Amino acid sequence: MQRRDFLAGMTIAGCVGSSTVFAETDSPATKESGDKGQRGGNPISVSTYSYWRYRDDSETAIDHCLELAARDGFDGVEILEKQMERKDPEYLRRLRRIALRNGLVLCGLSSHQGFVSPDPEVREQNIQTTIGSIELAYELGIPIVRINTGRWGTSGDFDTLMKQRGIETPLEGYTDTDAFPWVVESIEKCLPIAEKCGVILGLENHWGLARLPEGQLALVDAVHSPMFDVILDTGNFLEDPYEKIEQVSRRVVYMHAKTYHGGGTWYTLDLDYDRIAKIMHTAGYRGFVSLEYEGQEPAETAIPKSLALLRKAFRYTTTLAQS
Repeated sequence: MQRRDFLAGMTIAGCVGSSTVFAETDSPATKESGDKGQRGGNPISVSTYSYWRYRDDSETAIDHCLELAARDGFDGVEILEKQMERKDPEYLRRLRRIALRNGLVLCGLSSHQGFVSPDPEVREQNIQTTIGSIELAYELGIPIVRINTGRWGTSGDFDTLMKQRGIETPLEGYTDTDAFPWVVESIEKCLPIAEKCGVILGLENHWGLARLPEGQLALVDAVHSPMFDVILDTGNFLEDPYEKIEQVSRRVVYMHAKTYHGGGTWYTLDLDYDRIAKIMHTAGYRGFVSLEYEGQEPAETAIPKSLALLRKAFRYTTTLAQS
């Protein structure tokens, strides 16, 4: 892997501990604290997806999204890899410089892969894609990569899957039980590179075998690595979300927070973020809360509203954490 030796000393140490920066600085997350030396809340980041949402008429360049995130007052930015039009070294250096100058932590990279396939060649292609995402995160100083199990694909497009509430029929002749070892083996093949790069893999409840807490936790436990754990998406548990969030809360290393101003693209959830924050604080989670805005209202007005909502809900107090 190119440039590893040069970057190792300054990238890995800085990115793995990046969230601790907020305990010692005057970021917006600390200014709400009433006690000197105690930070005021979870750092709030934004996914570049929030400014794009697969809309052709939106500003999609990652460098522009960084500038918007700084303008809006976020602590960090998560990059959606599918949104990146360039990955050349010059551009990656530009992104790191913009983030540094604006006091933004590049805190996450969201990737896409599909390990739910009976074809070993398909799984191997997705393993190599995931390894590429890990190396990209390393080059950007990003400590965690969001991964998925993938899905059967029997629903056709994503719109149809959402109409089915994320539930999908397996390929004929197979079951989810058959797919479980495919996913475990594929993730295990990615882990040596993740370990070398110091990049954690986070399995999100992003449909597929991790649609429910039981599947998500079973996969994490089966792989059993300190470089692999749970990413929570508050908008992907469509029924009984609070009970499911509580089930995974003590394993979460990173989380996404969905908002739906103006109505959602595929569905709308009326999420009680005060309640979610209490669950997560009780579980001891003090890491990034990354906004994924999915509403119809223009991002220019909806994203600042979403940030204010999350700042208020995820302010950290000793009383709240111990209640």
